[in-house]
Amino acid sequence: MNNTTDIGARELADRFGTYILPGRVSDPLRGIEEAKEAERIGLGAIWISERYAVKEPAVLSGAVSQATSKVKIGGTMYVTMRHPIVSASVANLMQALSGERFRLLLARAVPAYLASLGSPAITFPRLADFISLMRRLWAGETINYDGILGKFPHLVLTDRYEGNPPPIIFTAIGPKALAFAGEHCDGVLLHPFITAEGVRNSAKIVHDAAEKAGRDPSKVRIIHNIIVAPDLPKAEEEAVVGGRAVTYFQLPTFGEMIAEINGWDTSALDRLRAHPTLANLGAGKTADQAFTRDQLVEASRSLPEDWLRDGAAVGTAAQCADQLCAFLDAGADEILLHGSAPAQMGPLTNELRRALAARVSK
Repeated sequence: MNNTTDIGARELADRFGTYILPGRVSDPLRGIEEAKEAERIGLGAIWISERYAVKEPAVLSGAVSQATSKVKIGGTMYVTMRHPIVSASVANLMQALSGERFRLLLARAVPAYLASLGSPAITFPRLADFISLMRRLWAGETINYDGILGKFPHLVLTDRYEGNPPPIIFTAIGPKALAFAGEHCDGVLLHPFITAEGVRNSAKIVHDAAEKAGRDPSKVRIIHNIIVAPDLPKAEEEAVVGGRAVTYFQLPTFGEMIAEINGWDTSALDRLRAHPTLANLGAGKTADQAFTRDQLVEASRSLPEDWLRDGAAVGTAAQCADQLCAFLDAGADEILLHGSAPAQMGPLTNELRRALAARVSK
């Protein structure tokens, strides 16, 4: 490799990763192959979302750790769905299994969905106590805890892995969640369909909160989650981008927070939610639980075109690469590619190596 190629490859591995098994899943084994393909094409991280049955992140993270050797592995957990000792053990064991490649991703979930499962809402006090417990357990403490998470008189990780603890990343959209990440976490994962200007606004909130809390703002990694559709046929592009967009914008509060951080008019959300496909969804049920992404394409056409264009990366692989670099310029340290599968990203990663090397050499 020449020097330019080396720079592009290093930047790609440091700054880009991908979800495996995006959306609804029937074949979990496909995720192993997707992780291997992501590593083969030079991406530096894979991420696993929290969806039960055949996409349970603790199990899938372990499997992926043995099928890969270099990629970081991000596993998502809802803090109220597992006993703290189980969550701490999963993350600690994953560090041992993977050679310290694991990252714990915390998500808040939709409160109505958690309520439908009989689980309490994930509040900021619960998150703060959970993060504190994880770090203390990974450090080898024995803890007697009586607080908002419950009463646990004797928490300890026996025979724990004593290496480096995993970074804790928090998914965030609104200003309170972004500030929480700056105060408590090692990184923040921004939501899909945040524009470059929205990334700039979000990063400032995170970094200001970190500084106010006496932390080094540069140590809090800004990771942006972007839907990508490189070189896809029109029908597939609409399903990847539009289908995912409906899932997010349909949700009360979530849609408003995305629109507001981007400076968009929220009245467009009313038109989307009134669409016949979505109007009769029950409480706690999300669009992607009720429909496939292809079934959501028609509803997505009620959204403003610029929301999809500015909040995602669409077009040729070269166009997508340039769009993604604009998000890095806006303040993202890392980008999580979402929507398309790793098998569809080979040409994109080639273009990203080119664009990233040029960006560094400026």
